[in-house]
Amino acid sequence: MTAGMLSIPAVFMRGGTSKGLFFHACDLPQDRSARDAIFLRALGSPDNYGRQLDGMGGGLSSLSKAVIIGAPTREDADLDYTFAQVSVGAPLVDYGGTCGNLASAVGQFAVDEGLIAAAGELATVRIHAVNSGKIIRAHVRDGKAQVDGALVIPGLSFGGAPIRLEFIDPDGSRTGRLLPSGQPSDNLDIPGIGAIRASLVDAANPCVFVAAADLGLTGAELPEELDADLASRALLEAIRAAAGVRMGFGATPEAVSHGSQSSPKIALVAPARTMRTLDGASLDTGSLDLCVRMISMGQAHRAVPLTGALCVAVAARIPGTIVHDVLANSARGQGDLRIGTASGVVPVAADVIAADGGFRTNNAVAYRTARRLMEGSVLVPIRA
Repeated sequence: MTAGMLSIPAVFMRGGTSKGLFFHACDLPQDRSARDAIFLRALGSPDNYGRQLDGMGGGLSSLSKAVIIGAPTREDADLDYTFAQVSVGAPLVDYGGTCGNLASAVGQFAVDEGLIAAAGELATVRIHAVNSGKIIRAHVRDGKAQVDGALVIPGLSFGGAPIRLEFIDPDGSRTGRLLPSGQPSDNLDIPGIGAIRASLVDAANPCVFVAAADLGLTGAELPEELDADLASRALLEAIRAAAGVRMGFGATPEAVSHGSQSSPKIALVAPARTMRTLDGASLDTGSLDLCVRMISMGQAHRAVPLTGALCVAVAARIPGTIVHDVLANSARGQGDLRIGTASGVVPVAADVIAADGGFRTNNAVAYRTARRLMEGSVLVPIRA
């Protein structure tokens, strides 16, 4: 061991448009505070400069994540997957939601680590997402997980082998209800602003949807434009915090802002339109069904969190939600929903049915790619 350093076995992986450190539960302390201290120091947080140069993080919420893989605690699962969102600028590790992007890497990790007995051309990994208590099925190639393939997802320059992710019964991941308030839309009272209409939906991850036009935005802004707009950032956080109170994540907006940064997520939605993308290209109106800009840990996401995209797909199938309202009639069926993001078009699908006077989601599906980037040990200073 390097002098003054704690050496912990770990794998660094990309899953979808996220990257994170993967650990076996047996290699980490059981005490949560000790474990969180390892995650913070390993990723380089908190960093007042926002770059995480003294760690494995990349200065963005999508690049500052940790995963714990353990033995299954449910009979219908092959393993437990606990997701930790590590704040870039604060000494905070948030377990409030799960990460769909890294769930694709969980399946590949399980195959490569020999955690499942795979047979045939495809392996189905039954993942217990501990944060939400839900089951995710990841379908990956057998043997050593394959990474070569033609699937290119928005935000990535290289193709990879497709991994099919099925989120089974994703409703009520944290609140216990698909529509936590019981309504497809609500009016939230925002101090100094007044009433703002929002849709509160909990499928795969709790999300708050607002119409971009109601905030004087287009929904096609690039992430750096949203991040530089301090007034809009403050308003979006005020709306998110007010919605968090309505969803039961805190007694006050302040409590939600300080204690539940990763959940609920908030998204701007707008009708399909021509938009610029981060690679300098553009999307035309006919290639997408709606525009979405989602905020994650206070930053505009470069693409869209996968669980957020799945929640968009579910909300799109529920009449009266803001997401449903911005869609053209032709996009309101049960097929794939094409979400226009700053990195390109993300297709997702949700099987939503009418049930018991409301709605229920049987499953939501998306395709990702994943790759093992580095394996060995991560070194953490014994004294932070």
